[in-house]
Amino acid sequence: MTKETDTVAIIGAGPAGCTLACLLAMRGINTVVFDDDKRPALLVGESLIPAVIPILRKLEIEDRVREFSVYKPGASFFHGGGSRLHFKFRDRGAKAPAYAYNVPRPEFDNLLRTRATELGVTFVGQRAKLLKSDHPDRDLELSAKSLALANLRVHPKWLIDGTGRARLFARTLDLPAQCGTRKDAAYFAHFENFDHDEVDPGQIIISVLENGWSWRIPLQGKLSVGIVIDKESAKKLGNTPEQRLENAISIEPLLQEKGKNARRITEVMTYTNYQLIGHQGHGKGWIMLGDAFGFVDPMLSPGLFMALESASLLDSLVFSKSKPTAANLDSYCAELKNWHSSWQELIDYFYDGRILRLYEAGSQLAANKGPLNPAKLIEKHMSRVIANMATGVGTRSRYNRNLLKHSSKHCVWGVKEAEYYAVK
Repeated sequence: MTKETDTVAIIGAGPAGCTLACLLAMRGINTVVFDDDKRPALLVGESLIPAVIPILRKLEIEDRVREFSVYKPGASFFHGGGSRLHFKFRDRGAKAPAYAYNVPRPEFDNLLRTRATELGVTFVGQRAKLLKSDHPDRDLELSAKSLALANLRVHPKWLIDGTGRARLFARTLDLPAQCGTRKDAAYFAHFENFDHDEVDPGQIIISVLENGWSWRIPLQGKLSVGIVIDKESAKKLGNTPEQRLENAISIEPLLQEKGKNARRITEVMTYTNYQLIGHQGHGKGWIMLGDAFGFVDPMLSPGLFMALESASLLDSLVFSKSKPTAANLDSYCAELKNWHSSWQELIDYFYDGRILRLYEAGSQLAANKGPLNPAKLIEKHMSRVIANMATGVGTRSRYNRNLLKHSSKHCVWGVKEAEYYAVK
């Protein structure tokens, strides 16, 4: 794909769009990215998972990411009843190392754009104007003004929707999507002097609160703290995002002591719309990418991985071909849907309490004294399986998924029911 008629235009310069632009440029494909450079100061998605690292290495930017990020060895899950689940990422060798990074989003997003520029990608600093098309080879087309801004004499062969949750193509074409069952909202900000418990400095903490759940993500010199709560419960905490976040910190037992000396150093951002999968991922001359295609709940931090992975999949399954076909595009969409369903399945285990219940039961059995205690081996293996799924490497493993399903049903004794551990 080297002719001007084979140009690819990406609408949106977020992580998905810029990653795809880098990968296409590496193939020698002429790529133009439209973006108006407007984005909020804070974005959900500040914590990476190990499966991202091979993509960073392919883009040759891991060393630069490391400079402004915090090393992340794993994750911890806290419950108000006293349960503590700590896991470290398991070393998967070439597939993914046993670490990730917590990243400040502005720096991370800007680095991806810088790398794309280094590789020769053209950026147009304005929002693209998109129209429905009567052309037989495309459903959508760029306006004459947008083509002129990009110095394009002919229309690009492919338009890629990298507009994230704005979902420009879906709105323009009035395409349906399947929304998730939860109707939560997140309120989050950055803090100084917010204590980070007894875990490793870069370990993220997810806490099951009396209402909803919270995250704590260590960044350089500060802590990202957020609560995720259903909208009716949020109203009881106050009328503004600031009141809701600060009141939750002051009254939730797992947060109040740690946050009593904290100072908020950013505005409080609100985030809604947590689960959505598009019914259609491609059409004549256009393809959905990243959040524009779909997204799942941010628990376990799959968002940035899925953004970069969608770009990697689109590159390898579609644009690696000399003449991409509908079958190639169908394979790409099927892979994405499988990823989303696998992540959502794992996240549901945490939401409904099955993971913490399983871990609590395993810990009690493993604590029994005796020269031979097979429960210790089982508990160790299950911890590895859960950690492996949370890395993004083993998330879709049939063995892991079946083992987790069987164990949560048949290998739990002597602990409270799952509802006790669930996010309410």
